[in-house]
Amino acid sequence: MIEYIVRRLIFGIFVLFIMTTFIFIVMRAVPGDVVTLQLANSGATAEQMDALKAEMGLDKSVLGQLVDWVSKAIQGDLGNSLWSGQQVSQIILERLPVTIQLALMSIVLAIIIGIPIGVISAVKQNSFIDHFLKIISIGGLSIPNFWLGLIMLTVLSLALNWIPPLGYQSFAENPFVNLQQMFLPAICLAITLSASIVRMTRSAVLEVLHSEFIRTVRAKGAKEGIVIFKHALRNSLVSVITLIGLQIGYLLGGTVVLESIFALPGLGSLIFESVLVRDYPIVQSTVLVFGGMFLLVNLIVDVMYGWVDPRIRAK
Repeated sequence: MIEYIVRRLIFGIFVLFIMTTFIFIVMRAVPGDVVTLQLANSGATAEQMDALKAEMGLDKSVLGQLVDWVSKAIQGDLGNSLWSGQQVSQIILERLPVTIQLALMSIVLAIIIGIPIGVISAVKQNSFIDHFLKIISIGGLSIPNFWLGLIMLTVLSLALNWIPPLGYQSFAENPFVNLQQMFLPAICLAITLSASIVRMTRSAVLEVLHSEFIRTVRAKGAKEGIVIFKHALRNSLVSVITLIGLQIGYLLGGTVVLESIFALPGLGSLIFESVLVRDYPIVQSTVLVFGGMFLLVNLIVDVMYGWVDPRIRAK
């Protein structure tokens, strides 16, 4: 297991490098740069702009800038923001807890909603309940989370005259206000993820319920609840856990738009704001953190397989 984890970590570092390089090149291919945006209406001369670019290191070739950034990033130096001058690592550390909380709340809500509904749909196969739940899950998969967020805000503000409290407060400062601010975006992210979990849980549980060992368990006189939850569901969880791990990337991508819609100061809104002003160090570092979180979650998912299914542990 240790050898496997080490191999995955080495592969993860390679993937992060490729991803960072791609973002690095794409950002510099976008028209405009931070110096032009900063001095657009200041009346600065071309010489002054060139001097500022040289000060920021933007006068070098793309390859030269990439080598400089990677060499510093390896040492733990992610550079400074081209707008505020603040250390990028400090900015990310301040915003990271918001995104982690939003992602965790979304995953927990999706699991609480998705797995029970998937089990019910499988147990009630081809019944009215099953068809109804399948329609609901397809609808959940079809609704864009940003559209759902805007609709929720509009309906709540117009029908109930209520909007989430303005001015973000952390859970430590005020748990009640924090949960009010985080609940709606978490629901928006959880709906699509839970719909995927419903479909995967249903198909996985159905496959196990039709297997021979389930017939043997029933023949021994086991209660139906034990058959479903102890045997069928547990043997179906490997597929569900795999899906949840793969959906982390979607989840992190969804935070980019939803954090902006709900005015949450997380990494999603940070990367959105930084792309608009061409703050290259922040964009590169934030994408690096997103990629690292995705790879870490997938590594944890792989390790969890052995806990869920002892047969995998024995291999």
